[in-house]
Amino acid sequence: MSATAENPPAPTAGARAAATATASPTAVEERVRARVITDDPLYRTIPVALRFAPAEPLAVRIVFPAGLSPEGTDNEWVFPRALLEAGLLAPTGTGDVRIWPCGRVQAVVEFHSPEGVAVVQFDIAALRRFLRRTYAAATR
Repeated sequence: MSATAENPPAPTAGARAAATATASPTAVEERVRARVITDDPLYRTIPVALRFAPAEPLAVRIVFPAGLSPEGTDNEWVFPRALLEAGLLAPTGTGDVRIWPCGRVQAVVEFHSPEGVAVVQFDIAALRRFLRRTYAAATR
């Protein structure tokens, strides 16, 4: 028997899960490697989490691991998603977070705090992929 508008088939567990996933926006997390820029000619790479929550559609978060902070806790920076997007094309930012492209494949993010300044380099492709996923999640 075929399904009609009056007699639709009962959804399977997978179909219910898919419908639930598309009906409510989902958070986005992208794990990337970044390079800490210092005076030392040898750079070190660190794991970084890029996060987006649909409840805050205009913001993105960059989370550095606990091992990098003196307090031993994750260090999270929250700033406008538009700042990240604009910084991939041209230097932008005047406050605590400044972003600029560094050649065609890298972007630099500079974080200012009372404790000092951290300069971190990311692959632009990873940041663009993350931004695409945030816009897709926001439109669901």
